[in-house]
Amino acid sequence: MARDVIVVGAGPVGLMTAGELRLGGADVVVYERLTAPTRQSRGASFTKRTAECFDQRGLLGRLGGTEPADSHFGGIPIDLGVLAQDHYGHRGVSQFRTERMLEDWVGELGVPVLRGREVTGVRQSDDGVVVAVDGPDGPAGESAAYLVGCDGGRSTVRKLAGIGFPGTDGRRGFLTADVTGVDTRKRRIGENLPGGSMVMAMDLEDGVTRVVVHEAGTPPPHDRDSLSFSDLADAWQRLTGESLHHGRCRWMSCFTDASRAAAEYRRGRVFLAGDAAHVQPPAMAQGLSVGVQDAVNLGWKLAAAVGGWAPEGLLDTYHAERHPVGEQLARNARAAIELRLTGQDMDPVREVVGELLAHRDAAEYAAGMLSNLGIRYDLAKGDHPLLGRRMPPDRALTLPDGTRTRVGELLRTGRGLLVTCDGAAARAARHHTGRVDTVTGTWTTTPGTTPGTAPDAVLVRPDGYVAWTSPGTTDDLGQALERWFGSARRAL
Repeated sequence: MARDVIVVGAGPVGLMTAGELRLGGADVVVYERLTAPTRQSRGASFTKRTAECFDQRGLLGRLGGTEPADSHFGGIPIDLGVLAQDHYGHRGVSQFRTERMLEDWVGELGVPVLRGREVTGVRQSDDGVVVAVDGPDGPAGESAAYLVGCDGGRSTVRKLAGIGFPGTDGRRGFLTADVTGVDTRKRRIGENLPGGSMVMAMDLEDGVTRVVVHEAGTPPPHDRDSLSFSDLADAWQRLTGESLHHGRCRWMSCFTDASRAAAEYRRGRVFLAGDAAHVQPPAMAQGLSVGVQDAVNLGWKLAAAVGGWAPEGLLDTYHAERHPVGEQLARNARAAIELRLTGQDMDPVREVVGELLAHRDAAEYAAGMLSNLGIRYDLAKGDHPLLGRRMPPDRALTLPDGTRTRVGELLRTGRGLLVTCDGAAARAARHHTGRVDTVTGTWTTTPGTTPGTAPDAVLVRPDGYVAWTSPGTTDDLGQALERWFGSARRAL
């Protein structure tokens, strides 16, 4: 049976993509090569913006307790407490915990996750994609209108689609493990050691400690299967004088400082998201976060194309908006690793960067990059400070009946959102019912609200980014609705 969309990869990015597509009404299936979920956790933190994305879908609370994550660039701390806006991310959340939460969510939405299916071929045509799969019952094929590769840094989908993956090869090696039964001093943002070495230790849950070791001069590991926990424990003891050998290793892996971004996020009917589109060292704590944001950007657009109401060029905006983010991520990763691990020759640069980050404007810029709150898309011409930026999901609104709600709660449907204070703008959106929810109310002042940023009316895309404001946008609301939500003349 032909599907609307096939998603390859049941990690956080693939599951988030599938959920977004299903919210938009698409018939979607997820193929996963592994036969069962893994307890491996490359990611253990996510950024403020990713937390907001989860909140917009009512998912953040499902993760249970988290703790605020400090920010740093290349090991140089950024004092988030001096900033007007909350940039703190979330740490101590194992990736398998996030995956479990997202798989429960997509299951509730009716999305099948088919495990033990390895993609072996992709063939595109003007009308769709045929995917060859080697599964439990042998080779098979399934057709779909679109294919999304969320299958990691060694993405089979990317290779089969012929999409280039430029960037830098890994020159440094890192060992990482989740360990119980150890009581080492926590080094949550990592600790630089003489000669360009580094160690990191942070709490996860249930007494688990995530440890990372980079020993300068050690070549990148090429065979992770041959590594043992004693390799990591030996390196840790050489660098710190502490022993972890008595700890019980739950999971171990290795990685390098390779940093790449795909040349194209879209080729025809094939799309890439997450590590399939960009890779960088996990120590940057950005990969999972940027991948989830890829999914939230792509999902509603692809669902609109499936639903037949996507305006011309909407699918192309995925690459236009997310590719620069991926390239910036790759650049930042290279800069941060060089800053952190080059050794004492980099000390003067570290001192200068530290002095710069002590200034509020520089700290705010750097924090915006690392929290992903600084992202601004080119969505419309105008001068409103929110235009092209994410709408803070905690922005409060009082409805005519006195009920108080938040923007994040109003975005749970996965549709666009028009908020108007006087109801006048609602008339322009009456023919976009089913694509845009219209809410009339008054903005409620809350701590942290930036003065002068509450517009009389605002159009928010399903991914939470502001596409139009009144006042402050050159185009009128009708033009904005048609650009992002299609012609009102089409049947709904």
